[in-house]
Amino acid sequence: MKTIFQLIPLLYIFLFISCKSETKKSDTKDDTLSAEVIKENDPNIVIIYLDDLGYGDLSSYGATELSTPNIDALAEGGLKFTNGYASSATCTPSRYALLTGMYPWKNKDAKILPGTAPLLISTEQQTLPKLLKTQGYKTAIVGKWHLGLGTGVVNWNEKVKPGPNEVGFDQSYILAATQDRVPTVYIKDGNVVGLDKNDPIEVSYKKNFEGEPTAIDNPEMVEMKWHHGHNSSIVNGIGRIGFMKGGDSAKWVDTEMADHFLKKAQDYVKENKDEPFFLYYAMQQPHVPRTPHPRFVGKSGMGPRGDVILEADWCIGEFMKTLEEEGILENTLVIFSSDNGPVLNDGYYDDAVEKIGNHDPNGGLRGGKYSIFEAGTRVPFITYWKGKIEPGVSDAIVCQMDLLASLANLTGTEETTTDSKNVLDALLGNAEEARESLILEASGRTALRKGDWLMIPPYKGENFRKEVGIEVGSFPYPQLYNLNEDMGQKNNLAEANPEKLEEMMTTFTSLRGADNAADVKEIQFR
Repeated sequence: MKTIFQLIPLLYIFLFISCKSETKKSDTKDDTLSAEVIKENDPNIVIIYLDDLGYGDLSSYGATELSTPNIDALAEGGLKFTNGYASSATCTPSRYALLTGMYPWKNKDAKILPGTAPLLISTEQQTLPKLLKTQGYKTAIVGKWHLGLGTGVVNWNEKVKPGPNEVGFDQSYILAATQDRVPTVYIKDGNVVGLDKNDPIEVSYKKNFEGEPTAIDNPEMVEMKWHHGHNSSIVNGIGRIGFMKGGDSAKWVDTEMADHFLKKAQDYVKENKDEPFFLYYAMQQPHVPRTPHPRFVGKSGMGPRGDVILEADWCIGEFMKTLEEEGILENTLVIFSSDNGPVLNDGYYDDAVEKIGNHDPNGGLRGGKYSIFEAGTRVPFITYWKGKIEPGVSDAIVCQMDLLASLANLTGTEETTTDSKNVLDALLGNAEEARESLILEASGRTALRKGDWLMIPPYKGENFRKEVGIEVGSFPYPQLYNLNEDMGQKNNLAEANPEKLEEMMTTFTSLRGADNAADVKEIQFR
C-alpha cells in the first residue's frame, strides 16, 4: 500500500493537468449555446401554432400576394427552416405529437376528433408541459385544444376533466375542438366561461335537439353558406359540425376570437414574467370558418382566408411587442409553426378558391392538408431568440414531435422515453443537420422522409379528394422522390432507382414495424 507521501507527486500531476484543462476551456472562444449556460438563464418558451397555414402562405417563405411582416420579422431575426415538419397532415395527430413526443400513428385514436371525444392523451403519459414543470416552469395553453376532453361523456355544465390541466398545464384557456365544431364556448381550467346555469349546454354529434334550427333545414338563418359537412347547428349565422343547445351567454363571437386569445396570451405574459414560463399559444387561423375582425375584412384581396392570415400576423406582432415591453424578449425562445398544410375549400363558400389569384399556399409543394404529399406536412417552422439565435436559413430536417426532447435538453434534463429526438443544436443554429429519417402521416397513411428522399408506399383509394380539391397521395404503386431536385414531386423515381427504393422500404419497415407496414409487403423492386 502506498503511503500518503508517495501519493503527493501524483496529486500535483493531477492538479496541473486539471488547471491546464480549465485554462484551455476558458481561453477558447465558443459562441454556441451550451445547455449549462442556458439552464442558468431559464429562458421562457413560447410555441405559436397556427392552424392550416401552408408552406407558401408567408412572404418570408416566398408569398408575393400576401405580406406578413411580423412573422417575417421572426424569420429574418431567427432561423427559418426549409424542411420543418408537422408529424401529420391533419390537426389532432400533429397536436398530439407536439405535446407528447410520440408518433401519432402509434395511437389508433389519434385522428380528427369530434368535440365530444374523450381526452386523447393519457394522464400518465409524458408531455411537454409536464416535463417543463419538473424544470421549474409555469405552463399554460391559450387557444385551440382539439385533443379531447373528459372520459367520453361530458357534462359541459360542470367542471370538465381530465383535460389540459391534467396533462401538465397549470392554466388553460381553450376552445374544445375547432372553430367549426360545437360546443362554441371558451373553457377556462375546465369550466365553461360565462355559462348561465339556467341555460345549460347540451351537445351531440349524433342527432339534433328537438326544435333547434340547422343549416340544412334553415338556410335563411345562415350568413356563411356551407359547402360540405357544416350543416348542423347554427351559431352566429354559421353552420357548424355537431349539434348544440343552450349556453347562449357563453357562446363566443367568432369575429372577436383572435383579439380574445391575443389578450389572454398577453395577460399571461404580464402576470408570469418574473418566473420562467412555457406558453402554448395555439391560434385558430386560417382554419374555417374564416371570420376576420372587421378591421381586417377585405385587407388581403383574397377573401376571408387571406384576411385571417393578415389578422394572425398582426396578433403575433402585438404579442411580440408585449414580450419586449415586459422586458423579457431577450430571454424568450419563440417557436413558430403550423399543425398541417393548407386547404382552400374546407367546408364553406368563402371565396378562398375564387380569389386565390396568383397566390400559392403550397409554396411549390404538392398536395395540401389531408395529403401524404409534402404540402400536407411540410410547414413554416421558425425559431427566434433575440441575441441568442443567429439569423439564417436551415435545411435541417426538424419535426414538431422533437420539441419534447430538444426542450428537455435546453432546460437541463433529458427525455429518452418517447419518439422525440434531441435536435436542439439544429433549432439553435449550431448544427446543419438534425433528423436523418422521419415517418410522416396523413389520415392513417404513412411515408418516409430520409435525407433528400421521400418514399410513399402504395395505397388503395382515390388520389384526388374532390370536395377539398386536394391530391392525398394514394396510388397502387410505390412513389420515390428526390426532394432536393424535385420539390414539387413531379418525377417518381421508384422504377428508375430500385436500389434506393429498396433501401427506403427497409428503413420504413424497421421504423414503422412489420405489422404496420402491410401495405408495402407486396412491392416488386423493378
